[in-house]
Amino acid sequence: MTPRATSLPTLESLRDLGSRIDWSKTAGDYAQYRAGFPDPFFERLAGMEIIRAGYAALDLGCGTGAIARGLAKRAMQVTGLDRSQAMVEQAARIDREARVTVRYVTTTAENTGLDEKSFDLVTAGQCWHWFDSRRTAAEVRRVLRPGGKLVIASFDWIPLPGNVADETEKLIMKHNRAWKLNGGMGIHPLYAHVLGLSGFRNIETFSFDLDVPYTRESWRGRIRASAGIGADLDQGAVERFDAEMAEMLDEKFPGDPLPVHHRVFAAFGVTGRGSLR
Repeated sequence: MTPRATSLPTLESLRDLGSRIDWSKTAGDYAQYRAGFPDPFFERLAGMEIIRAGYAALDLGCGTGAIARGLAKRAMQVTGLDRSQAMVEQAARIDREARVTVRYVTTTAENTGLDEKSFDLVTAGQCWHWFDSRRTAAEVRRVLRPGGKLVIASFDWIPLPGNVADETEKLIMKHNRAWKLNGGMGIHPLYAHVLGLSGFRNIETFSFDLDVPYTRESWRGRIRASAGIGADLDQGAVERFDAEMAEMLDEKFPGDPLPVHHRVFAAFGVTGRGSLR
């Protein structure tokens, strides 16, 4: 059945930011410092039989390959897609060190150029807000096999009054007034809405919290590898931010390791009349 023509949320404000940022500028810090989706994320998907050995999977906006690599480690045939060649090169380097195999393509999520009905699973981790929702959802449906599944996921730090994420966000906003990702609570009902309007069925969600341990140095690297700093600002501005960040951490969070509150969220659905289980 063809989904009815309904306007998908466009997330214009975030896409405006996305049109300016360049992940290639921060690919090194991204590869070194950004924590990838944790094992319990993959374990939950496996428990629901969304992940299966032998499945063909496409990871959109793969960045340095955290989800793609996690799927490949679970005996899936994985293609990672990203528009940044520098990010893909970092992903391939880490894969070699981890002794896993992922095929990478450098293109956009809206127009992958990949074969029709060639994947059992498509994932999009921490990136759907950068895409054109309508065009990407249509492309996902095109490349998925009947009964194929789409997982849209996030792995967000959670700013609570006085915690390190809260203080970090205040500093990002001081240095980059155009940044618009502050104040999030890591729950994204819009993802389920996108799935429903795009013709996916049997939609489900899950979320869970965890503390991710960073040193103060690695947290600085993590923030440099963010949309609000390293991917958007010039090198001088990044250095000024990083120096002030170091002072803030020394003053307010002097101990290592530094537990940073995070939340994993995932929304997923299946094409046609298929079942998640």
